[in-house]
Amino acid sequence: MKHRKLGNQELSVSALGLGCMGMSEFYGSHDDTESIATIHRALELGVTFLDTADMYGCGENEKLVGQAIRGRRDRVVLATKFGNVRDAKGNFLGVNGRPEYVRDCCEASLQRLGVEQIDLYYQHRVDPDVPIEETVGAMRELVLAGKVRYLGLSEAAPATIRRAVKVHPISALQTEYSLWTRDVEVEILSTCRELGIGFVPYSPLGRGFLTGKIQKLEDLGADDWRRQGPRFQGENLAHNLAIVRGLEALAQKKKCKPAQLALAWVLAQGEDIVPIPGTKRRGYLEENVAALQIELTGEDLAELNRIAPLGTTAGARYPEQSLAAVNR
Repeated sequence: MKHRKLGNQELSVSALGLGCMGMSEFYGSHDDTESIATIHRALELGVTFLDTADMYGCGENEKLVGQAIRGRRDRVVLATKFGNVRDAKGNFLGVNGRPEYVRDCCEASLQRLGVEQIDLYYQHRVDPDVPIEETVGAMRELVLAGKVRYLGLSEAAPATIRRAVKVHPISALQTEYSLWTRDVEVEILSTCRELGIGFVPYSPLGRGFLTGKIQKLEDLGADDWRRQGPRFQGENLAHNLAIVRGLEALAQKKKCKPAQLALAWVLAQGEDIVPIPGTKRRGYLEENVAALQIELTGEDLAELNRIAPLGTTAGARYPEQSLAAVNR
């Protein structure tokens, strides 16, 4: 397994991480036994970087990950997040970046994960009502207390990132990035590189769309959160399928799967980039890890840019309410 460095604070992780969110919520049914087996298989394959958050399954995902890594803690770089507030029924109540909330969330995450220290602690979404300096200041205290090793932000705007790094070094920014979500190329990636911040793309397979397995809305289960996504609906979906057709054609020439090609493209965007494709099945995990072996030529990269140029995807990447919380 190749490794990559996130930020300037000596945080080294496997070149490909594993997003654990879908193991507990959002993407249809789940099977804890298979999910734990998937995490164990990831570690066998050399994947060290596991990503969860306190809001996934209202804490259940952290418990699941904690159970999976018991006895294997020394092989894991563990990332979790705070900031998205939900009630006991799972309803979203907004974003909270108040210092006291940061401290309480960290304690609760440590308990659910069953660990003494979190390797990378992200603010999941920026709270517009709390100065970022106050939130990161509280996160810094967690580092000084030994409860957290490195700090990260998720879906933060360039101006916010610049303010944050004046309080404490930020090792990673986690934001959506894939062939169908290239917005970060406008300003965010260059800001991270200027400031020495690693970049962690979530949904590098376009929420599964770039696998080619989603051809119509009905391919998603009735309880699948993606049904609410504008990109999966009506004319938007029909338009976006052209991206998949192009991926499939090039993948056939490269003798790989469209998902592997999409991951290889993200990996090729820089050594400071560590995508975290999510899966809850061992088979898909193994396919994703195999993408590390795919070498893209200049001609391949040019073709992928032609297939999916910046701005080609139809529809917003989130429903309106969720979209308001990103890039701020």
